[in-house]
Amino acid sequence: MRQYSADLTPPWKKSQPVPEVPADPGLVVEEPGTGFCGAVVGCEAGTVTLEDRFGKHRVFPMEPRGFLLEGRVVTLVRPSSPAPMRPSRTASGSVAVPGARARVARAGRIYVEGRHDAELVEKVWGDDLRIEGVVVEYLEGVDDLPAIVAEFAPGPDARLGVLVDHLVPGSKEWRIAQAVTSEHALVVGHPYIDIWEAVKPSSLGIEGWPRVPRGQDWKTGVCRALGWPSDNTGAVWQAILARVGSSDLEASLLGRWRKLIRSVPRVQADPSPSDLSGSSPW
Repeated sequence: MRQYSADLTPPWKKSQPVPEVPADPGLVVEEPGTGFCGAVVGCEAGTVTLEDRFGKHRVFPMEPRGFLLEGRVVTLVRPSSPAPMRPSRTASGSVAVPGARARVARAGRIYVEGRHDAELVEKVWGDDLRIEGVVVEYLEGVDDLPAIVAEFAPGPDARLGVLVDHLVPGSKEWRIAQAVTSEHALVVGHPYIDIWEAVKPSSLGIEGWPRVPRGQDWKTGVCRALGWPSDNTGAVWQAILARVGSSDLEASLLGRWRKLIRSVPRVQADPSPSDLSGSSPW
């Protein structure tokens, strides 16, 4: 006689086993019931504490099949050995996502005027932008900005943000920005003559940024006044950039950048299964 199992549940109705993953510090997971996504910062008494990109903490029970890791259901278990429960950070101060792949690029874009401005954005926010699927493009100048915006044709699901140098009332840049009338495009700017000025002088060991007479190249004048090599301002900028994180930037630039980021829609069509779910850091 054939022997039959006492379990008559059809195979397709049985719960499939899921991997057990140690709740190591910095591991980024999502609690599917609430959609809360964050890095592990604590694990005790059958619970795990997650911290999202805003620094907000939530405590969840470590129940079987209770979390998503890169879109897959997992069971979190206590790590085998204790370790410091503080996740690493990106240059912007956001929680780092180890091994995460960049999202598929979204329809919205951000244009940044100036090569040095674009390099600063990449240095400080590049990791965050790749996680969110936000593409930043270098804009050589703003003289043709209205035509550039019209060609992009921003819409509700493809918003456009632009960061402009020296955007102060009455300036040429200000008048050009006023000519951009699309409700789905946002032009913001910092008040500095050059993005160098957005770096706090104290972070570079100087008392302040020197005044440069009108008609003189600003970067060259600054280098001469500070005793820096004036014949290669590009190399000077790279030395400045190497020392810069978000805490080294003036609040006026940070505020405008965050406003710009919020203008780009977060909806992503056809998300990849490898994408990490969760709230945006902005």
